[in-house]
Parts: sequence; structure tokens; C-alpha cells
Amino acid sequence: MSTQNTDERLISTEVQTGENARANLPDEPVLAARGLDVYYGDDRALDDITIEIPKNKVTAIIGPSGCGKSTFLRSINRMNDQISVCRIDGELTFRGKNVYDDDVDPVALRRKIGQVFQKPNPFPKSIRENVTYGLEVQGKSATDEDVERALRGAALWDEVKDQLDSSGLELSGGQQQRLCIARAIAPDPEVILMDEPTSALDPVAASKIEDLIDELVDEYTVVIVTHNMQQAARISDKTAVFLTGGELVEFDDTATVFENPADGRVEDYITGKFG
Repeated sequence: MSTQNTDERLISTEVQTGENARANLPDEPVLAARGLDVYYGDDRALDDITIEIPKNKVTAIIGPSGCGKSTFLRSINRMNDQISVCRIDGELTFRGKNVYDDDVDPVALRRKIGQVFQKPNPFPKSIRENVTYGLEVQGKSATDEDVERALRGAALWDEVKDQLDSSGLELSGGQQQRLCIARAIAPDPEVILMDEPTSALDPVAASKIEDLIDELVDEYTVVIVTHNMQQAARISDKTAVFLTGGELVEFDDTATVFENPADGRVEDYITGKFG
């Protein structure tokens, strides 16, 4: 494919161009898939996925509906274990250890790899209890300092510090999603998976989540599935493009994917010719 002028971007948006501090960090893999296939019964959801996801960077996963984005995300921390017809072939490693080895405890794995879902799902408990839940299921005593640390990490502390005993369900949608992020980071994971975390939010609340992701990546590796290509371009360092059939067709620096993709199918998808 011919090289494009960098001013002739495939979508009209501000792409991460390497001006942030983490752009100069080496790509140290923390998660890796090699020849990963995922089946639901006889249906193949992911087809021979090979990818290395770097530490302390934001990796966006984009692609049309039904291409396996969420399936890949759920495979990372073994959420697919809960689907009886799901079968995994190939290798998926976290810090070099295959997460599907028989000696891996899925519950312990999820302490290291937290997840935030598409729709905010706070428990019908107080704000404080929502945050402490992840620590308590590990048998740890949660302190007030733990609660404050998690809520500050989710950019929510100043908004809720005087109502910690109120129900988390009384918060706005955007606040509920940040509460779910606080719950995810309270056990101090290394990786945070986000499955379309802003799709149910208004633009202002979504913008706050995007700003928060930019802060979280200083301490965590973030993998985000999004249908919003402008969002992927704005917030991510790396972008993986999945297309129909569960095929990973391109994975590169975000600016490269959006400005000069190597695969013509990626250009067609980004410019809206299909998908």
C-alpha cells in the first residue's frame, strides 16, 4: 500500500503521535497470545491470534461487531471459563506463564488482571463496600486508606468522599463506571481490561473516563475494546484490528494503523467502506 501524507489521515481525529512520555518506553510484553484459537461449540470465534501487548501502555482493540474483540479480552483473564461450550487452543501468557496451564488459579489470575465491563455494574452496596469487595474476597482487611487510594486512582474521591456510606447505585452513570474502575484497581492488579467502558455514557462522562485511562496507564497496562475509532486514536499507544472471522489483521503503533495501515482491509474498515 502506498505511503500517505501524514496530514491525510484516514479519520478526522487527533492520533497519539508519540509526544507523551510513555511513547519512549520500550515495548516490554506483559501479555502474549501465540496461535490462539477460541471456539464456541463448532463456531470459531478467534482464528490463530498472535500478539504481544506491552507493559504500561494502552492497547486498543477495534473491529466490527462479532469479530472476536470481547472474546479475546475475556480469554485473557479466563472469563470464558464460565461458558461451558467454549474451547481454547494455543497459548495465552501473562508474564511468560500460560494462563491456561492446569496449575493456574483463575481467581488468583483475576486479582492480577482486573476487568471493567461495558455497562456500569456497581453492587447494591455502599460506595465503600463496592471498593472494598475485591480486597475482602481475597481475605484481606480493607482500610480507609485503601478506599481512598482506589477512589483517588479512579478520579472519584473528591466527588464522593462525604457519601461513602451511600449506595453506589445512587451515582450517575459516569460515576458508577469510575466506581467500577476503583473496585477493579483496589486489589492492585497489573493489567486492567476494559470492554467498551464508555459506550453507555454521555460524551462528558466518556471524556472523563478517557482522561482517567491516560492517568491509569502510568501504573497499569490497559487493554480496551472500543467501537469508537476516534476514541482508539485519541487514547491508545497500540491498536489491534480484528475483522470478521476472528482474524487479527493488523497490530502496530496507533498512528501507523490510522495513518498508514499495511493491510488494505484495515483502510477500508477505518474509512467506512465496510464493517
